[in-house]
Amino acid sequence: MTAGTFRVMLRMQIKPGMDEEFEQTWYGVGDAVTQHPANRGQWLSKSAEEAGVYYIISDWVDEPRFREFERSERHLEHRTKLHPYRSGGSMTTMNVVYDMSRETVRRP
Repeated sequence: MTAGTFRVMLRMQIKPGMDEEFEQTWYGVGDAVTQHPANRGQWLSKSAEEAGVYYIISDWVDEPRFREFERSERHLEHRTKLHPYRSGGSMTTMNVVYDMSRETVRRP
């Protein structure tokens, strides 16, 4: 994850009682994203504050390549498998300006 990365954050509200099944399905179809050559990785996180809320973050080499994936048949298939669990959601996109993870910050 370096500066210049295009980041996508999805907020997904999952139907009550479907959390575990959603997590398993997400993990099972995740390679549809991570195998795309422009994808740098993705993460699934569960809200510590809101029941049934998940955040999916994926990093891409740039916005045009993400949009290419977003319009692909592979993405449509991926979304179709996750859709039955959703009761709502939103998407936010952003550009990484600085990456200060332990792997990228040089220390004296």
